[in-house]
Amino acid sequence: MNLIENIREGLRAIVSNLLRTILTGLIISIGIMSLVGILTAVDSMKYSLQQTFSNLGANSFDIQRKQSNYSGGKAGKVYATITYNEARKYKNLMDEKAQVSLSAYVSGSTVVKSNTDKTNPNMNIVAGDENYMPNRNINVASGRSFSPFELENGTSVAIVGIELVDKLFPKKEPIGEYITFLGRRFKIIGVTEKTGSQMGGTSADRTIIIPLEAGRQIPLNGNALSYEIKTILTNPEELDYVMGEATGVMRAVRQDKLGQEDSFEISRSDTAMQKLTEISGYLKAGGFVIGFITLLGASIGLMNIMMVSVNERTREIGVRKALGATAFQIRQQFLIEAIVICLLGGFVGIFLGIMAGNGIAALIGQGGFIIPWIWVLVGLTICVTVGVISGSYPAYRASKLDPIESLRYE
Repeated sequence: MNLIENIREGLRAIVSNLLRTILTGLIISIGIMSLVGILTAVDSMKYSLQQTFSNLGANSFDIQRKQSNYSGGKAGKVYATITYNEARKYKNLMDEKAQVSLSAYVSGSTVVKSNTDKTNPNMNIVAGDENYMPNRNINVASGRSFSPFELENGTSVAIVGIELVDKLFPKKEPIGEYITFLGRRFKIIGVTEKTGSQMGGTSADRTIIIPLEAGRQIPLNGNALSYEIKTILTNPEELDYVMGEATGVMRAVRQDKLGQEDSFEISRSDTAMQKLTEISGYLKAGGFVIGFITLLGASIGLMNIMMVSVNERTREIGVRKALGATAFQIRQQFLIEAIVICLLGGFVGIFLGIMAGNGIAALIGQGGFIIPWIWVLVGLTICVTVGVISGSYPAYRASKLDPIESLRYE
């Protein structure tokens, strides 16, 4: 009995016990699906966020006031907000070296009203200058951007996201219509392109952008606006040098004394990417552990099924041994059967895992369809390994059966 005959016998045994094979394969496929599904979802979401970061540019950095530190239950030092004059002074000093944009988060969870309807309290109001939208990679789908006159005089005009248009103007052209929020009436002059939800940030679809001067004119119950500064370079290789220069300029603008720590924070776009890679590594490790535990249970189930198969085919094993089959050939037959069952379940599990993983990523955010070939190969390797481990003992037990006692077995 050669290898080809053993493969045929293994397939024959699988077909003759089709229901048992399907149930056993499902156990394996569920384990592989959980493993490949989680890892595919992580890779797909990571790809989506990488695209977002690349759109924002790897040659940029942001400056904002330093957050207060809390230690031992005690409040740390409270740092002053970045004022408009400080932000303008920084922009003027750095304008020749980079493209600098100034913005301020005016309000979140805001109700916006039209003449006939109003939104839920989930709109964000952001005030920005002429470089805000280009630096944030926000494009106008219809209408226009702010004119220099509107930016300089703080005219009551707004560029809105698609979610506001769908809520307040579902059946009419929004350009030229008026909306009211924070006690002031604004004219819509543009609608931004649809961006979808963004993890870790505010989607432009739910954001209203107004001129920076207009944001400064809105009363906020005595609270001063805190300005954020984004700096983009044309040459990414100069990023470290310009960041060092920007730190010195900002310390001078903020009048941080010599030896005193910075009263502001500088974060570069690839720093967020590094954190994302670190987090995705933890998620992959967790997913691998979950999948491994599931596959461990599946391997025990497969071993039990193979032991039952050996008991059911004791008489058949005796006949084969009587006809000259060696112990090695008997072991080989049962191992092949176990591996084939695992591979069948593995292919189904990989397909379901890829679909489930991409489906989860699509629900969370806009991710591309990912086929993780590395994890597909890992999954198939695990299937073969599980088949060998689970089938080894039943195959060994079958090969050690006495042919005379096996022929007498009822």
